[in-house]
Amino acid sequence: MDKDKSEKRYFKLLDKYRRLTKESIPVKRSSGIEKKHILWGFFITLVSFSLSILILFASTSIFRVISAPMAALVVLGIILIGIMFDIVGIAVTAADETPFHSMASKKIKGARQSIMLLRNASRVSSFCNDVVGDICGVVSGAAGTAIVYRVFADSANVSVIEVLVGAFIAAVTVGGKGFTKNIGMNNADYIVYIAGRMLSVLPIGKNGKKSKKCRKNGNGNGNGKQKSNNH
Repeated sequence: MDKDKSEKRYFKLLDKYRRLTKESIPVKRSSGIEKKHILWGFFITLVSFSLSILILFASTSIFRVISAPMAALVVLGIILIGIMFDIVGIAVTAADETPFHSMASKKIKGARQSIMLLRNASRVSSFCNDVVGDICGVVSGAAGTAIVYRVFADSANVSVIEVLVGAFIAAVTVGGKGFTKNIGMNNADYIVYIAGRMLSVLPIGKNGKKSKKCRKNGNGNGNGKQKSNNH
């Protein structure tokens, strides 16, 4: 009897599994990795490598000249920059594009740049979180080590101090990013607008507009001349 019950239970579970596997899953699957994603990965790798070399070279040169307290403030500034870019990287993935279209129709400054950020959310997030965030983490760690060996070079416990300073820098970085994640998600639209407003100061896309206007004006003048000649 027990054997028959176990067999019936087994067949019931088997039938249930077959029914579940035949059901269509209401979630679409992507086609896979596209060529533009691969090119973007190579591009961002080269950018990260170049920026890391430049920033590390500049930071080591600066830390040799300035005092230890000033160097500590610079390290704190680098950590804050990484946290701020992390907030922007989170905000572009959580913001809604709809209100920025109404802002752009009213010609509010920074709305067009905000839409540009949202339409390239994956790239902006990758640049802010991965490139800038990781570079700031590496630079702050290297700077902390440089400060330790500069101040405590003659100390017998320099290796212990180096570990403690590195752990403190990592804790401040991770804790700061963890604390500001909710800020980036809850105020996503406002943060994206501020970032777009800052980008609007830069001459991005302005030359293209001017060139199009000049072409239109040139074509218009040419057509006018042709019409006058025809007359």
